[in-house]
Amino acid sequence: MTEQSTHVVVGDDTDRSRYEAHIGDHLAGVLAYSDDEETGERTLRHTVVGEAFGGHGVGSALASFAMQRARDAPHTIVPQCTFVQGWLVKHPEHHDLVAHEYRP
Repeated sequence: MTEQSTHVVVGDDTDRSRYEAHIGDHLAGVLAYSDDEETGERTLRHTVVGEAFGGHGVGSALASFAMQRARDAPHTIVPQCTFVQGWLVKHPEHHDLVAHEYRP
């Protein structure tokens, strides 16, 4: 994979309730979520990165995008996904978005 092809582009597939990361024409990873309309919380359920795309920042791009979407909405997040939980430990600037009972 060339340096240029590792540019990660993330979007929101609301029909499938997931954020999708693409590298070039390839789906590189997804972060599945579900919403609780009553509480305004978005649960970040599970991150999957394709084997060929590991180590290219796909998971981090998905987590970062999820935080920006939460900030824009605004809503709080429930980090059920262990990858997102670990990512949040390294990025305390986003702790204000996490539902109180789930803060790292």
